[in-house]
Amino acid sequence: MDTKSAKTNEHANEHEHEHEHEHEHEHEHANGTGTGTGTGTGHEVDYGIGELLGMARERAVPVVRALPDEALAAPTPCAEYDVKTLVNHLFQVVVQFQRLAAKEASDFTETPDRVGAGADWRERLVEEIDKLVAAWSVPGAEDGVTGAMSMPARLVGSMALLDLTVHVWDLARATGREYRLGEAAAPVVEQLAGAVEELAPTARRMGVFGDPVPVAEGAPGFERLLARTGRDPHWKG
Repeated sequence: MDTKSAKTNEHANEHEHEHEHEHEHEHEHANGTGTGTGTGTGHEVDYGIGELLGMARERAVPVVRALPDEALAAPTPCAEYDVKTLVNHLFQVVVQFQRLAAKEASDFTETPDRVGAGADWRERLVEEIDKLVAAWSVPGAEDGVTGAMSMPARLVGSMALLDLTVHVWDLARATGREYRLGEAAAPVVEQLAGAVEELAPTARRMGVFGDPVPVAEGAPGFERLLARTGRDPHWKG
């Protein structure tokens, strides 16, 4: 696991920088203060990032609580992660993006083994997810800029939303479970579609996103979103 852990840490460190470099030249748009489906560039919107994270949380928690210990070494749609390292990565994202919501510095240089820290890791992750939702629901969390590269705060929140959505889908697929957003969470897909469109060029250059995967004409929006990040919506381990 040492080699994989090193790759995980490197990827996690790139996680923030990949997004930051993509938008360094766009931070002049960061002062839009809307609370909905735009990506932080002043679009008229309906939902706050905290609300959208709450929608994603409702779908994430059942998956997290059902993750079996015997599946921790199983492969996932993220080729460089098995289930355990992906859970640890998601843990780190959820914790560090709480800091970014508060306009504090984040640190992705190392990814602690929170799964290995105790058998209660599922409930600890759920608690951190709840804190993430709360952090991005604080008035002003989406305003202005945040992070080392002064990115639009709303877009940074969208990155947390992306990981909480697609990585939980990764974990569901890796363990043979269904993950469906459904019509009630359509605003999540709408928000993420715009964010992924903005982030994709740099994400692909850095290997964070794979090349787009072809999908059928008329495929659901969530399948198209997964495909844009380089995931096969029908992946099987």
